[in-house]
Amino acid sequence: MRVDLSLDREKSALLIVDLQADQRSDPLCVADNLDRLLVNTAGLLGAARANAVKVYHAAFVRDFDARPPRPFEPLAPDGGPAFSRRESALVAICHEVAPLSDEVVIHKNDASAFEEGSLADRLRALDVEWLVIAGVWTEACIAASVRDAMAAGFRVLLVKDACTSGTRAMHQTGVLNLANRLYGGAICNTGRAMALLSGAPANVWRNDRPVPFRFGLADVEAMYGSL
Repeated sequence: MRVDLSLDREKSALLIVDLQADQRSDPLCVADNLDRLLVNTAGLLGAARANAVKVYHAAFVRDFDARPPRPFEPLAPDGGPAFSRRESALVAICHEVAPLSDEVVIHKNDASAFEEGSLADRLRALDVEWLVIAGVWTEACIAASVRDAMAAGFRVLLVKDACTSGTRAMHQTGVLNLANRLYGGAICNTGRAMALLSGAPANVWRNDRPVPFRFGLADVEAMYGSL
């Protein structure tokens, strides 16, 4: 259902997930429509910074010294991580959304931004209620971060056009699958999220029941557009 929402900026935070250089150039990681995503995310960052909303960056940096290989994890020919290796320059956060010196950067070894272990406590220490989430990939690291945020008791505002995946279809179905169980949270576009981060009300989509979207291939686009 669509409702009007306002956020308390002192109890809100922006989380940007995995917007790293490998999303541009590593064949295993290239994200669809990344340039547009970076523009939208930069807009969110600008709104958050201008309104003293706390900002967190998460970056996937695979480090076998910190987390040994998991069962069945794909490996490179040399036995190291298949992508996002600790020593690679491609793990750097994209310059368009680079963190400021006072913004927290979390290096994680799995999909969720909560995997590293400190994020939930950092957010609770600042009395955060709403976590605004953007980044890649929608059905993987975004989905894992959203679910862990909910499990930790945070409300999630998912910015649908500040996320992407390997293809448009993967992204849209990923958003719809999250929407089906996004209890307590909301979904909107970048413009509305920027308004919310600036202290203005905005109209958003909120989940009012389990599985509101039983979508098929023919109606994914229309249902995604309704969010």
